[in-house]
Amino acid sequence: MTPCARALPLLRPEERERALVRDGHIDVLHRDLDQPGLVGSLMQAGPVSLVYERWWRPALGRVAKGIGGPGMADEKRIARLLMGLGPGDGVLDVACGPGNFTRDFARAVGEDGLAVGVDASRPMLERAVRETRAAGIDNLCFVFADASALPFRDASFDAACCFAALNLFPEPFRALDEMRRVLGPGGRIALFTSSAGRTKPLRALERSFAAPAGIRMFDQDELVDALRERGFTDVRQRLAGLTQFVGGRLP
Repeated sequence: MTPCARALPLLRPEERERALVRDGHIDVLHRDLDQPGLVGSLMQAGPVSLVYERWWRPALGRVAKGIGGPGMADEKRIARLLMGLGPGDGVLDVACGPGNFTRDFARAVGEDGLAVGVDASRPMLERAVRETRAAGIDNLCFVFADASALPFRDASFDAACCFAALNLFPEPFRALDEMRRVLGPGGRIALFTSSAGRTKPLRALERSFAAPAGIRMFDQDELVDALRERGFTDVRQRLAGLTQFVGGRLP
């Protein structure tokens, strides 16, 4: 059974009826989404998908996390630890881009598990499919969908991840609600996103640069409180420069 054949039953019945499986991914939108902001628009560009994994994401991440912040390999390790991934898990990677993290998750959950990557950029998913085939990974499916309206049934996954994207979403807390909805009992979540400074002048300066690019700067307690409000326990946070890692677990 192909990975996408394994993923289709996870879709809501109405989404499954209109879903198209093509070019190694599932399409439930059948249209391109408008991405607000400069950074969101660039994510839709083909050339960015070619340099994202090796140059774009590591370089911007280094600037945002600071010199002493974790590198890309450490980010993947942090994501796996926050989600407590193990063999047989079903894991959802929201805004997966070219799939660099999703492939790592697929290896962590093994052949009995399933990794699903969701993104609203066709160029990113096309590259994700090519890279996954080249890596010989066969427990990973990609889905072209909107993070604020995930097409999956309730309680479909054991873990969900959204790294370096929540701050770009037009409706980040709606996307967070959707991730909460698709997690089953004991589900785990891992987030990596922006973190504003503590002082009011510093926050104002940061937002003056971030807002024109379509980047939201979350207050340092904002996502911790949001996870707790949505029923997550054992909420953990690690700050790194202008970024934060946040994770939690459902009862």
